[in-house]
Amino acid sequence: MSNASTTLDLKPVSWTREPAQEPLEENDDALRAVREMIKAGERIQLVDLLKKWDPLDVMQLLVRLRLKHARKLFQWLPANPSIKVVAELRPEFRSILMEESTLEQFRDILAGLDPEDAVEILNEFPDDAAEELIARLPDIEDIGTRGSYADDTAGRVMARKFVALPEECTAGDAVAQMRAEASRIRKVFTVYVTDAKGRLTGTVEIGKLLLAPNQTQLKKIMNKDVIAVSADTDQEEVLRLARKRDMRTVPVVSGDGQLIGRITPKQLTRIAADEANEDMLLMSGVSGEARSDDTVLRIVKGRLPWLLAGLVGASVAATVVGSYEDQLAEAAILAAFIPVTMSMAGNAGLQASAVAVQGIATGALWSGDIFFRLMKEFVAALFNGAIAGTLLGCLVLGASMIVPLEDPVRLALATSLSLLCVTTLAAMVGATVPIVLDKIGIDPAMAIGVFITSSNDVLGVLIFFLMATTFYLA
Repeated sequence: MSNASTTLDLKPVSWTREPAQEPLEENDDALRAVREMIKAGERIQLVDLLKKWDPLDVMQLLVRLRLKHARKLFQWLPANPSIKVVAELRPEFRSILMEESTLEQFRDILAGLDPEDAVEILNEFPDDAAEELIARLPDIEDIGTRGSYADDTAGRVMARKFVALPEECTAGDAVAQMRAEASRIRKVFTVYVTDAKGRLTGTVEIGKLLLAPNQTQLKKIMNKDVIAVSADTDQEEVLRLARKRDMRTVPVVSGDGQLIGRITPKQLTRIAADEANEDMLLMSGVSGEARSDDTVLRIVKGRLPWLLAGLVGASVAATVVGSYEDQLAEAAILAAFIPVTMSMAGNAGLQASAVAVQGIATGALWSGDIFFRLMKEFVAALFNGAIAGTLLGCLVLGASMIVPLEDPVRLALATSLSLLCVTTLAAMVGATVPIVLDKIGIDPAMAIGVFITSSNDVLGVLIFFLMATTFYLA
């Protein structure tokens, strides 16, 4: 728990760190006091108060304030606190604060910073705000290079501050160098070792470095099995690699192997959150760029293509149903089972595709065991389909004792077999499509949304009528 406090007019104004999504009543007094200070225009007193608070506490205060008060307070904050606060803000709230006047304020702040520090800060901004600020800072070359990397790549999010020492450097000199760099780099977990041309050749963990004799050269204690990524590596692949190899930081190298940056633990956490949010949106049939504060136009542009794709799928399914008009006229009872079949197909496909996407995202699904995984899905789908089909058949036979049905045994057989086939095929489609999409470079999460649902609806209806025609209407 963090407690930020000071004294103003003999009245303590403090903030207790709040758990995620759980506002604390004990902070209500601080909220009222801050609101009164904002209304009274007591800028100097309030800024002096907040300078003593942790940036995360200030961020939580901003989120709890009314928007007009949050904007005013944010404009009052000087450069150092305001920059740190922005780094802690949730993206959706942060974008609301990114108005023209605020962007001008940050432009002045960034222009006065060291280029490396400015780039580090830009990595904490929403992409649209970062691009806008880069455009306003054309004379700072190091900042401009950030824009040379594609979105969602290691080069775009990497930190350019790291400790890199030559192979001949001794452990004692390395520790001294780290102490000298302490003010510039707050957290160091790994020392990178480079050759005479600046190419990454090894790494040394801090613990191992501190335990080594002072005169030991780094090349004798370094780990030569270096794992690095290029600047154009997709950030999702970086996250996958870090999880698979249990890496706290991931070095980034140029085309010729020179060390140019690192992905920090904070950035890895942010990438994980971004990718999870994007996958969740894609699985819901919404563009991965959607935000809660989008304009009406952006909402329409982000959602309409998916809705139209769903409309196409539903239209195809309707066409399939229409092509069996004569069969429906001959046995209207078949219409009652269409929703059941489509629902089972959709659910089975979504379950299988969700597991496949999770396996791809976490790196648990390897190329070598794809066949084994698919066979497991196939066997499991057969069992699920057999159980569901048997249950449906029993329900049909039971219903025939209450409601008169023509040839209930054959109807039960047709519906049971259709459910078995539909469940099995839908599960296989759901498990296979994400893998295929991943192999051709498309986000597999897209498979879970409209694509799986629509395709399985069509397959489900088609299989149902084929079974009904073969076993019930023949």
